[in-house]
Amino acid sequence: MIELTRLNDKKFFLNPHLIETIEETPDTVITLNSGQRYVVREGLDKIIEMTIKYRKGLGYTAQEN
Repeated sequence: MIELTRLNDKKFFLNPHLIETIEETPDTVITLNSGQRYVVREGLDKIIEMTIKYRKGLGYTAQEN
């Protein structure tokens, strides 16, 4: 799980495997496979960095999808 911050400063954890898209509009909007959306304080690059770190911790490599 990755820790994210809503615009009201409340923290929550999200399973990055559920992320379908991330947009900066200028707020960062994460859309899950279910269609649910979250608006968060973290930027696109930070979310990608956290997701890569999380997946590496699970033993995933760049060649795996």
